[in-house]
Formats: sequence, structure tokens, C-alpha cells
Amino acid sequence: MASAKYIFVTGGVTSSLGKGIISASLAKLLQARGYSVTIQKLDPYINIDPGTLNPYEHGECYVTNDGAETDLDLGHYERFLNVPTSQANNVTTGRIYQTVINKEREGEYLGKTVQIIPHITDEIKRRIQLLGETGEFDIVITEIGGTVGDIESLPYVESVRQLKWELGSSALSIHLTLVPYLAAAGELKTKPTQHSVKALLELGVQPDILVCRTEKPISTDIRRKIALFCNVNVNAVIESIDADTIYDVPLLMYKEQLDKVVLAKLKLPLQHEPELEQWKIFLGKLKNPLNEIRIGLVGKYIELKDSYKSIAEAFIHAGVANEVKVNLEWIHSEKIDEQHAAARLSGLAGVLVAPGFGDRGIEGKIEAIRYVREHQIPFLGICLGMQCAVIEFARNVIGWKDAHSTEMNPATRHPVIDFMENQKNITRKGGTMRLGEYSCSLVKGSKVSSVYGKHKITERHRHRYEFNNKFLKDFEDAGMTASGINPDTNLVEIMELKNHPWFIGVQFHPEYKSTVENPHPLFVKFIKAAMEKSRQS
Repeated sequence: MASAKYIFVTGGVTSSLGKGIISASLAKLLQARGYSVTIQKLDPYINIDPGTLNPYEHGECYVTNDGAETDLDLGHYERFLNVPTSQANNVTTGRIYQTVINKEREGEYLGKTVQIIPHITDEIKRRIQLLGETGEFDIVITEIGGTVGDIESLPYVESVRQLKWELGSSALSIHLTLVPYLAAAGELKTKPTQHSVKALLELGVQPDILVCRTEKPISTDIRRKIALFCNVNVNAVIESIDADTIYDVPLLMYKEQLDKVVLAKLKLPLQHEPELEQWKIFLGKLKNPLNEIRIGLVGKYIELKDSYKSIAEAFIHAGVANEVKVNLEWIHSEKIDEQHAAARLSGLAGVLVAPGFGDRGIEGKIEAIRYVREHQIPFLGICLGMQCAVIEFARNVIGWKDAHSTEMNPATRHPVIDFMENQKNITRKGGTMRLGEYSCSLVKGSKVSSVYGKHKITERHRHRYEFNNKFLKDFEDAGMTASGINPDTNLVEIMELKNHPWFIGVQFHPEYKSTVENPHPLFVKFIKAAMEKSRQS
């Protein structure tokens, strides 16, 4: 294909309508028709990236292979498309302004007054087109964060207006909006959509397609009314009805012919019907499990489940692979202590201790791990979860009662988890952790080597602290072994117990690599072990 086509996805009326899921679903349909597609997210906040944002406010921080800390929507993109994203797939206003200011300081705009238009919008347009200019993609979908009318989103909408004018039929705009159902009136209301489109028109952007989020089916008459008042074709008014699972949405969009409308407007051939057989098989197994199990997820951000979004989705993928429904029980680590551990954890088929930072809830995580270790319950610890497993073992098996991480207790005499050597001189917080994909060598004959079925792996990381190799011999003599090592730095990546049916802690984040097509083996085998535990109970 000579040049990439561009699709812009904006949202109106309210946030959380699902722009990311609609973008990923459309991309899946286009990919299934044979097109090479990627998705990028433009976020309107001033932060350079989400790395320093509170998970309670923003949900999880997703990490790409190349070490970018990004919005959680990139996780949806990867899970749907089974294609890695990169630094270029997530851009924030902070990064845009930082680039423009750096150029101004370097003299690139010498003699000119630097303004929102053209300098900020030019940088936005440059970032939007970076992926398209690589030659790797036929279609680039750009999701604009926030809601039309927000002051923060104005430069992005203006950039869309300019690009639509410059690119002509090579670009189109999709606007996701809300058609609410008023129970008192007993009908769907189109006025919010009309006002949202009016706000977009005032900024110079005519949407080509409207995707209407709704809890009730939209009638033909309502579609005609929306089309008339919003200047779109009737077939370009797409119903997006509430779904049982996000994985239903691609098939719902296929039924609505969203992909056909998009390709027609971009003047691209249909090529062939989407190849969605594997997706349908996945959905069939998801909705018709042969069994159910209870898995405990222990963390400190339990109030906002999006803080652990990739973990929750990885459990869905692993459940389907085992044809079992995984019922997650969200357990706040601050509510676990020696007296209450049994009440909260007994009866579970497996327990995952989640990643995180800081000492809040840390003792609850450690106590949860003590319980599952002693009661032979399958365990998976991720990042801080692995570190807590190390601390618990040091305290209760080796006998070092003051053992801790220097993140929590810098004065401990047994710093079994310590600051990474290359992190000690770093003072800036943003984007400075050990980030992205690193290699790991697995010990032959270990549990984890049988999980992966190979001896060399690569996984994504996000941490500053590591296992302290000074104590490794003590751990191995006591029965906890380092079964995964980074070959370049000798950093311990995986710890596992010898005398336990399934007890594995990993320094990396396997949940970031789990997709519909390729569920992560650690989650798959963890669920399999949990099923065996459940059968024995």
C-alpha cells in the first residue's frame, strides 16, 4: 500500500464509554480482513507518561517491550491484536509540550513566537503520522483521550481537523457517544449525541461515523433521526450495546458492519470476510466453561480493579485455555493478618499476590504468602509479590525475623530485597526504573522451565528493587531456589519452592504479554495447578 490510512476516534457526553475497546475491536476486524493495523493513544494530561500516576486515579500503568510506561488501553490493543505496541503508541500532552519547548530552547523556532497553532498542533500531527510513515501499517487508528469539549483535548481535535483536511479520503473520524435510556420516559434519548456532535462541529470536525453506546437496541427510526441531525449516513450510525464481556465487542461491531463502513469511506477493498474463527472459539469456551474455581488476588488497590487490569484479563485467557471459569476474589492486603488469614484464604484454589510500591499493606501480603506456603495452596507472586515471598521465607523458614526490603526498612540487618545497583544514583522518578523487555535463563529441571517449555525467555519489567544475591546460598540451602536468572546482570528473576505443589514468584510482569491468541503460560499452568488443588479439596 502506498501510504497509510488514518482513523481518529473521539468521545463525547461522558468518559468511560469504551473508546479503547471500540478502537481495538475495529482494529481486530480490519486485521482479520488482512490489513496491517496499529492503534495509538493520545492522552491529554500534562504528565510525561502514566508512570508516576496513582493507580487509584488512572488504573494500571502498562509497559511495552521497549520500556514505555503507557496508558492501560495499550493493553487492550495488544490483547486484541496480538501485536506488540511501543513508545510511539502512547503520547501525552506533557510529552508534546516538552518536545516543543526543547526545540524552542535549541533555537529551532528562532525569531518566531511559539504558539499552540501551528507549533503544538504540528508536533501532534507529526506524532500521529510517525507509525504510518514506518511502512509497517496499512491503517493507523488514533484514540483521542478525554471528551470533546474538555479544554485539554482542544489541540488534539484541532490537529484532527487539520489532518482530515490535508489527508482527504485517507482519513476519517469516528465519534463515540451516548444514547441514554430514560426509564421514566421509557425511551432512548438522542439529544446528548446531538449536542456532542454539535460541539465537535464547532471545532471544525464533521464525524464520518457515529458509534452510539446504549443499553437498549437502537431502532431504525432513531438511527435516521441521529443521521439527520448529525450529518452522517444512516449506515454510519453504529449501535454499541452493552456487552457481557469486552471480547463480545468485535463480533457486535462486525454485525453492525463497522469495518465495512470504514473501508468504504477510506476507499479500501474488503479483500475477504474477517477470519474470526479462533475468536469465536475463544468466546465459546469463555461463555461455556466446564468448571469453576476461586482464585484470590491479594493487593492494595482493590477498590479500583483497573489497577490490576492486565492480571484480571490474563486470568480470563488462562481460564479459557483450561476451559474453566476463574472467579477472582479481590482481597485487600491491609485486611489480612495472622488472625484473619485463614478466614480470607482458606477454600481458595490458588492465590496471586499482586505488584505494587510502598509499605502500605505489605505485612498483609507477607502473611497471605505464609498461609499459602504452609497450606500447600498454589501461589504466583508478581514483582513485589515475588519480593514479599522472599521476605516471608527469610523470616519464617530461615529465621531472620527482621528480614525485609530496603524499600520498606532501610535499616534491616537482612536486606533480602535491595535497591538495584544501577538505580542507586537515580534521583528522578519518571521513566527511570528498570523498564521493558529483558532476557532470562531458566534452570533445567525447574518447575518454571516446564511451564515455559524452554530455557530462554524474555519478559517485561517495571521495578527498582531486586533479590539480594548476597543471601542466595542461604535461600537455596533452605529450599527456595533461583530458577530464572538474567544472563547479563545475574539478577534473580524467578524464585520457586522445592517442596510445594506450585509456588513461583517472578520479578517481571507476565500479565503484560498475555493475549487472546497466546495466553501466558505462567497463568495457564497456575490455573491448571489450582484446578488440581480444587479437585483434591
